[in-house]
Amino acid sequence: MQDIFVAPAIMTGLGLFFGIILAVAYRFLRVQEDPRIEQVENLLPGTNCGACGQPGCHGFAENIAQGVQQPSGCTVASPDVIEIIADVLDVDPGKQEKCVARLHCAGGKAQAHQIAEYKGFESCHAAAIVSGGGKGCAWGCLGLADCEKACTFDAIQMNDNAIPVVDIDKCTACGDCVADCPRDLFEIVPLNHKLFVQCFIPLEGEAARVLCATACDGCERCVMDAAPGLIHMENNLPVVDYTAGGPARPDATFRCPTGAIQWLEDAQFSD
Repeated sequence: MQDIFVAPAIMTGLGLFFGIILAVAYRFLRVQEDPRIEQVENLLPGTNCGACGQPGCHGFAENIAQGVQQPSGCTVASPDVIEIIADVLDVDPGKQEKCVARLHCAGGKAQAHQIAEYKGFESCHAAAIVSGGGKGCAWGCLGLADCEKACTFDAIQMNDNAIPVVDIDKCTACGDCVADCPRDLFEIVPLNHKLFVQCFIPLEGEAARVLCATACDGCERCVMDAAPGLIHMENNLPVVDYTAGGPARPDATFRCPTGAIQWLEDAQFSD
């Protein structure tokens, strides 16, 4: 009869033994967290969007407190909040450069050649897997709003032409649209990089134009009209490299026969 109570007694004893060890270890071995981290985290927006390069605001707060990153690395916080965080930690706030999501496509329903009417689950991912959607262009925007649904900050809206429009005031450059686009059409770029190529078709001449009225046909006029080194061609597409040349001016867009390269001012696209 006594054997019935032996096993539970042993398990209880072991539980108490290891519980005491854990309590002692926590008491004497735990690493004290810098109290400023919690203070900074409370000042941050708390969106955990990942635009700073960290998985959440806590990780970013740790990096700021340790001097690994500057407060300006948060693209969601206002300049006033950035200054407050810098004052709390007595560090340089850094330069906050506004970045936004841009779409490498302007071929909506009115421009892109349609080869079929897509009937199925309203998702770019679904269309890309099943049939590629209804457009003849295999590289363009599918227009089924996955990016709009993925945007935490309601910064993307589909226009009447089935093209996503980015609200630059709401956009925090979090990168959710970049990750969610099955055709990798979104790119996070500095807002002051106004010269932008709105096409991803790697074809040239008539082969590109037959697919979309706004397709880049690889004519290279923009390369010739831009400042030396600013634009070069890759896979029949112009690539704007702000580190290699400059300055960027609207002149590079003037002779583009299709409007594939644009000088973007206050909005990515007009409705």
